[in-house]
Amino acid sequence: MTEILKTEGLSRYFGAVTAAENINVTITEGEIVGVIGSNGAGKTTFINMVTGYLPPSKGSISFDGKPIKGLGPRKLMRKGLTRSFQIPQLFLELPVIDNLSIALAAAEHKQFQMLCPVHTPERLKAAEEILEQMHITEYRDEMVTAMPQGARKLLDIAIAMLGKPRMLLLDEPTSGVSMEEKYTLMDTVMEAVRARGLTVLFVEHDMEIVQRYVTRVLAFASGVVIKDGPVDEVLADEKVQELVTGKQHKPTASGGDA
Repeated sequence: MTEILKTEGLSRYFGAVTAAENINVTITEGEIVGVIGSNGAGKTTFINMVTGYLPPSKGSISFDGKPIKGLGPRKLMRKGLTRSFQIPQLFLELPVIDNLSIALAAAEHKQFQMLCPVHTPERLKAAEEILEQMHITEYRDEMVTAMPQGARKLLDIAIAMLGKPRMLLLDEPTSGVSMEEKYTLMDTVMEAVRARGLTVLFVEHDMEIVQRYVTRVLAFASGVVIKDGPVDEVLADEKVQELVTGKQHKPTASGGDA
């Protein structure tokens, strides 16, 4: 398997507070990896460091075999490492198609300016393809404010998939989504992920989602990775149950197969 992301000794301190300590993780191409942990466990700090939103205090990060520590989000996006957010980062007062076209224009140009034309035939074609793939074509010309929360989440993830990334990091993709919508949303995302051959690392609090869609889990507590392994093995671990899930785990045969 080809290594795509690697962190060594990755740490982040805020004064006397340790947010992340000595994180050593290797992700290979094609993996779907879940990141779990209670609030303040360090998982979001880890994601923010990897995606360039937060500089590490020490340690190294490499992507596709090359060091990326210190690079900002836009440079990482152009290298093929993108992310979505727990709260969708969208232009609420613009139509959906404009959000996608602007994101494509920004991905293509190092010095993107809002005065540049954004609706080129190529961008519109790419935008319409991702809308169809994410099953939100019906909202093409709607304002983002008119979209339900689940559709907004799909749009935010669609934007992260633009520009032909190789790895996608998702921050709580089902947060704020109704019980009735969450599996449909994740089925849609995973279908698009597989079609595009992406590696995925995603933070998630819902253990049912973790069991169903990943084969490997990183469990965080107090800023460190306390367990890294197959989903059933991690969720059955006594320390993980004590510090993360708070309950007994029953193995499932469906993990990562949905």
